[in-house]
Amino acid sequence: MTKARKSILFNDAKGTLSPLNDLRPAHAIRTGAMTTAERLTHAFNLEPVGIVVPNAIKELAAEHSGVPVNEPPAGTDDDILMINGRCPLPVQAIADLKIGEVLIEKSSSDMVAVYLTSKNVAKLLSGGNPEMKTIEIDDTVLMRNPWDWKIFRDRCLSYDLQALAVEMKKVEEPPTGVMILGEHGVAIHPDAEVMPGVILNSQLGPIVIEENATIRPGSIITGPAYIGPGSTVLEQANIKPNTAIGPVCKVAGEIGGTIFQGYANKAHAGHLGDSWIGEWSNLGAGTTNSNLLNTYAEINARATKDSKMQKTGQTFLGVTMGDHSKTAIGTRIMTGAIVGTGTMFAASTPMAGTIDAFAWITDAGEKSFRLGKFVDISMSVMGRRGITQSQAYSRRLTILHEQVTGVNSGLNWPGKPMEHLAAKGD
Repeated sequence: MTKARKSILFNDAKGTLSPLNDLRPAHAIRTGAMTTAERLTHAFNLEPVGIVVPNAIKELAAEHSGVPVNEPPAGTDDDILMINGRCPLPVQAIADLKIGEVLIEKSSSDMVAVYLTSKNVAKLLSGGNPEMKTIEIDDTVLMRNPWDWKIFRDRCLSYDLQALAVEMKKVEEPPTGVMILGEHGVAIHPDAEVMPGVILNSQLGPIVIEENATIRPGSIITGPAYIGPGSTVLEQANIKPNTAIGPVCKVAGEIGGTIFQGYANKAHAGHLGDSWIGEWSNLGAGTTNSNLLNTYAEINARATKDSKMQKTGQTFLGVTMGDHSKTAIGTRIMTGAIVGTGTMFAASTPMAGTIDAFAWITDAGEKSFRLGKFVDISMSVMGRRGITQSQAYSRRLTILHEQVTGVNSGLNWPGKPMEHLAAKGD
């Protein structure tokens, strides 16, 4: 095996990826079966020695990184490959970089990756400008809008399933009462439970079912598809191609072309197509979304509520839903909706357009989700999965709420930035 390459994943804070990256670095977004970081690390045999993230999520990122955050590399003379966290695909041009070369996305002039000595990496991270030779890439390889997960989904999932299947033995004989169709292959972890009456259809692509996942009777999974560790596919669910269910989710109904970041529930009937669902979100019974216009036209969307409408380049595009969002029973979600972190939607009208974070929407109107109530609910939801909300997580939620609503929570701690409130006159 070739020697692992020292690496730093950097988040350049460019583009508008919210709500996907409100509570995580861009490289931690699940862009297929894997997160971007997991995919890049696997593809390039990386040994992470640090990450670079916006200061707003530095404390939160440090809880999960295991490597220094926003610090120049120390104690190493190795060359270091730095990769933009907005690049979900392991493009060959990154692997081909030679020392002193920087890869630039031609259409945006943004840095995709750079390969430098540790000394020059330290110089770059300290605001210096080391000498670099520019290599341009014509392809669009960086995410810049919240719906861009859809642009990369199929290619990312294809890579992931092949990589993951290698680590699990392909099923030769199906479990008792389970029907396997197709030739692309099905990989089931030994500690997963696939119950009688399940159909696993790999005619269109492979299927990977991870450790401690449960597939209950009567459900159908059509590949390419991924069921993450600890997740449950409930009775008679119809999991359609290009779906990736992250860890510890409960899903039911009709789901196609959708990525679940993890720890989310869609435990009832209803259609969910070509969507991205954040952690700790819950879709009420009968929640159904549109992922195709009646005119079959290209879908337009706004990255933020106040930004200009943009062409997404997509004919099929459902909802992009931030963490901790909730829908009431019977909710209808319109094509291309963007739903901010912490939204509670319980109106009889459809959920449509771009919705601010922490919006509380009922037939009586729209107001901001009160911070105290929101935090109490979020702690209860996480506690049901045995996870205690950390202080860093709570602080990030609080600051994000203040930034969005302009309401000073009155909570303070050393180093807390208050400039955004001063600008709003609070």
